[in-house]
Amino acid sequence: MRTKIVAGNWKMNKNLEETEALLAELAAKLPDTRAEVVVAPTFVNLSTAVNHLENSIIQVAAQNMHFAEDGAFTGEISADMLLNIGVETVILGHSERRSLFGEDDELLSKKVKTALVKDMKIIFCFGEELEDRKSENHFAVVESQLKNALFGLNKADWKQIVLAYEPVWAIGTGETASPEQAQEMHAFIRKTIAAAFDAKIADEVTILYGGSVKPNNAKEIFSKPDVDGGLIGGASLKCNDFMEIVKAI
Repeated sequence: MRTKIVAGNWKMNKNLEETEALLAELAAKLPDTRAEVVVAPTFVNLSTAVNHLENSIIQVAAQNMHFAEDGAFTGEISADMLLNIGVETVILGHSERRSLFGEDDELLSKKVKTALVKDMKIIFCFGEELEDRKSENHFAVVESQLKNALFGLNKADWKQIVLAYEPVWAIGTGETASPEQAQEMHAFIRKTIAAAFDAKIADEVTILYGGSVKPNNAKEIFSKPDVDGGLIGGASLKCNDFMEIVKAI
């Protein structure tokens, strides 16, 4: 059975005091759930998050990392730095990293390989722009993103990979892919992985949906057979909303 995951990407939000308050509230209100629950605060608050959640099942992820072990990379964070403070999961390839900071498939492939060498879990994001969807090129774009960054991996590496399909046109816009659109793409992703590797890997990999998931649509989206949870943005910044999404899994 595939692992169910609800992950909250906090992006560049919450100062130290706000982070501590939200973590305490999340830990206190977390319902019984079969899902893994993950939060990804900003870099400067990761250590605080790890300490605050020491006695909670909520896991902590980083929003990004560099592919190099060390060196003259001002402002960057290495895998070893994350591991040193107890962070073992990293989000890579988020659409904002791609569009705002120019991260391409080649760079992301390097980051993935470094994270795997360091035995980290990876939440790998990908998805099409609105123009791709309108031109019916969305399947080709997704296939290319997967192929370029992940298809050079060994079969064993997939045990550390979680996929997060995020249609870029549905992130922070209030728009959401319909449950049927989400299912269609998630099924396509599994088919693509099965063709490149094998059916077992395709069936076992967790695929999350990311794109304006809210309490009022989470249950229907999560009910689809190939959707294994969500990578949540804005709704993860409000405890009650995030907990309602966790309950929907």
